[in-house]
Amino acid sequence: MSDSPAAPHRPQPEPRSAYKVFRTISTRWMDNDVYGHVNNVVYYSWFDTAVNAHLIERGALDIEGGGAIGLVIETQCNYFAPLAFPQTVEAGLRVARLGGSSVRYEVGLFAAGQPSTAAKGHFVHVYVDRATRRPVPLPDRLRSVLEELQ
Repeated sequence: MSDSPAAPHRPQPEPRSAYKVFRTISTRWMDNDVYGHVNNVVYYSWFDTAVNAHLIERGALDIEGGGAIGLVIETQCNYFAPLAFPQTVEAGLRVARLGGSSVRYEVGLFAAGQPSTAAKGHFVHVYVDRATRRPVPLPDRLRSVLEELQ
């Protein structure tokens, strides 16, 4: 028996079948960095775009007048293959955990037509009252849309 700790789990790319819905995102010239690929910070913007556009389109999020807003409290990303302008990105979306006032979204980013994620990550939203910034229960319409993504 060894006293050494177990090797840490190394994240692996995932197939398209791991995600519930997809959104096409166009890369932009400015997304590339001096190394010739999309800069890591852009991936987080794509996560936000995939989640919030889906919620808005489904009538679950009113960004201008809704009483509850989602604040990001945690985010993470693993990178497997480079993406670069002028590629098209397809963002897959799912909900991994749904709490009383929080949700963990998981997003897989695919080069158009590719079977495995070029990157995958997650972020956690806590829904709060717009004015007080105190946690509130997920509104019914939002919860319904999020349940469809589980």
